[in-house]
Amino acid sequence: MTQSLSQRDIDIITDQLGRTPSGISAIAHYSPNQIPQVLEMETWVFDQPFPTLYWLSSKAIDKALAKIESQGVVKELEQRIKDDETLREAHHNSHRDYIARRWAAMSDEHKAIIEEKGFKPLFEKLGIGGIKNWDQVRCLHMQYAHHLAGDNVIGRILDEEYDIRSIADAE
Repeated sequence: MTQSLSQRDIDIITDQLGRTPSGISAIAHYSPNQIPQVLEMETWVFDQPFPTLYWLSSKAIDKALAKIESQGVVKELEQRIKDDETLREAHHNSHRDYIARRWAAMSDEHKAIIEEKGFKPLFEKLGIGGIKNWDQVRCLHMQYAHHLAGDNVIGRILDEEYDIRSIADAE
């Protein structure tokens, strides 16, 4: 469930990002301590389409995921997706969930702009983080942000195998 931004949220997010935030429509997920961790983004920002619905703002989770990414986990996950039909279908379902959530979160104004400019097919096909090939994992950060805000199998794997949830819950 998303919540509107308070001044406290904006101050925390500014510290997390190291800059004044822009293009945020709501907070998609808070830590148990009420620290914003996932931002729900506008789909039309600075007169351009922005297909990333969920943006991870947590420094602690970001650092943990960067470490995992540097160990080659993205390639390992992509191989597992390739080899395991059940995982592949679950991953594709994560993309479908993301696309449905992105369209549902979009304002009528942004839907109209996106349709008028011919971007609707992209928003119907581009998955998590705007990826075209659903058998790939572009970024663990985007996958985990979607996991915290929605339904994402890669995020569940990150919790089960790397205990990222304990980092998220401790913030």
